[in-house]
Amino acid sequence: MKPGDTLPVLARHIALPDMVAYGAATWDWHRLHYDADHARRAGMEDAVVDGQMLGALLAEQVLRWLGPGDRLARLYYRNRAPVYPGSTIRCEAVVTGVDGDLIEIEQRVLVGDAVVVAPAGAEVIRRHASASVPSPLQRR
Repeated sequence: MKPGDTLPVLARHIALPDMVAYGAATWDWHRLHYDADHARRAGMEDAVVDGQMLGALLAEQVLRWLGPGDRLARLYYRNRAPVYPGSTIRCEAVVTGVDGDLIEIEQRVLVGDAVVVAPAGAEVIRRHASASVPSPLQRR
């Protein structure tokens, strides 16, 4: 693990049913996230993907990459542009620093060539290589 290493890209097509399901899971029922007419009256092109959903996808990207015992210690992001249903987002990430067990990651979210979330990033704390992770049977 060294600065410049990239994480696997996370790509996700976001449709209106995905947005409604996310709203249900998070109890966020703001009409901008599911009612296109309401969103248009508010000046948007369509219903708007909840910015927290983009943060959740950034977290998912890091969590899929982590090893056993590693943990996501910090996540930050700034939404720069709205994302609409029917968009395919792409989360990209690169390791920018390694200091002992701490790994710093820079991330961004794109729709096509447009950056819609940045700056963004995460800090990961890696378990020591000599540490063992108990098996599920040992945890009982």
